[in-house]
Amino acid sequence: MPVFDFRTEVPVPASEAFSWHARPGAFLRLSPPWDRVEVLHARGGIEDGARLVFRVGSPPLAVEWVAVHRGYEEGRRFVDVQESGPFARWVHEHVFEDAGPGRSVVVDRIDYALPFGAAGEFFGGPFVRRSLARLFRHRGSVTAGDLARHAPYVGLPPLRIAITGASGLVGTQLAAFLTTGGHEVLRVARGRIDHEALEGLDAVVHLAGENIAGGRWTEERKAEILASRVNGTKRLAEGLAALREPPAVFLCASAIGFYGDRDEERVEEDATPGAGFLAKVARAWEGATSPAEAGGIRTVNMRFGVILTSRGGALAKMLIPFKLGAGGPIGDGRQGFSWIALDDAIYAIHHLIRNDELRGPVNVVAPDPLPQREFARALGRALRRPAVIPLPAAVVKALFGQMGEELLLGGQFVEPAALRRSGFTWSAPRLDEALAR
Repeated sequence: MPVFDFRTEVPVPASEAFSWHARPGAFLRLSPPWDRVEVLHARGGIEDGARLVFRVGSPPLAVEWVAVHRGYEEGRRFVDVQESGPFARWVHEHVFEDAGPGRSVVVDRIDYALPFGAAGEFFGGPFVRRSLARLFRHRGSVTAGDLARHAPYVGLPPLRIAITGASGLVGTQLAAFLTTGGHEVLRVARGRIDHEALEGLDAVVHLAGENIAGGRWTEERKAEILASRVNGTKRLAEGLAALREPPAVFLCASAIGFYGDRDEERVEEDATPGAGFLAKVARAWEGATSPAEAGGIRTVNMRFGVILTSRGGALAKMLIPFKLGAGGPIGDGRQGFSWIALDDAIYAIHHLIRNDELRGPVNVVAPDPLPQREFARALGRALRRPAVIPLPAAVVKALFGQMGEELLLGGQFVEPAALRRSGFTWSAPRLDEALAR
């Protein structure tokens, strides 16, 4: 029967690498962004007898997979076995081996068989081997990357962190990253904040807010967007400041829309605010955090660029037209496109929690802003598709109105000056690296 082996070197002892896999959130962090994976039922963790039922893919082609665990050896080994699913046989052994001071190797060994015997292997074997290689390159990259971010703090007490918007694109992965690092995460439901439950926390990360690209910007819609960010943020900031034991740090999402449309100007955190609705929202949004800062809480306004991941958001919406060969520059394509890979957005939030010197506005972007037309070309190259069909400015304005003018035709070349000065390192500092994930 075929056997697939993959080895990942990680910058922590084997015991810590094992613990990372045993904690809640590991399965989510290791699930590939190109496949929809939904956990249907879970009983236990990775100990013997634990059971996980999940669905891979989208209907009508989704496949249900039932895995049970056995062979558990604390700090060294565990095995998951397919009880039912797409393979005739699947036994996945995870082994953790020390490889020198502060380093170890994670070994993934899979003994598998395809349905229909020799015929299944003949027709499906090459595809499965390529798919496994791609999957475990992703898993190895995430495992090594996450453990490297947690490594400097191994041995310190775990943190208690609240997240609003924890079910969103960033919040879901952030919660998984933090729990695999051993931290306790309190997921706060939108609109139902129990301030007393926030007593004694180490950090609060505020990500909740109305989707700005959910429809045309009517006056009613703009009022909803503004209120969802300003009112909720102000209530939260005031509530945190009034606590007997307030958190050490309050991190609130904002956006690079603060700078407005800046043509070819390069902007850092000390730049003046721009014009337009997005700039108005960002100014008011950041201003709503002032009660927390006045109450002595270190407050950070995270000005996010476009977060790139095929899990969702802007990139996921672009993939279909680009895969069909219908992608290309928007307008003249000269507008600035400032972006960041999803994992780097998560790592930046963790860095901001841990770095006591950072406060106020922080640009959460990669160090490689570029014109939108260059982004379109890079995405086309990554998908091996042409990217030459433009979306004229007149069409954008007709279809999307003010939203299109500000979100698609406007842009900024934003520099991550505060992150760079603080020593933050990016796992995907270049666009081609981010698009390859």
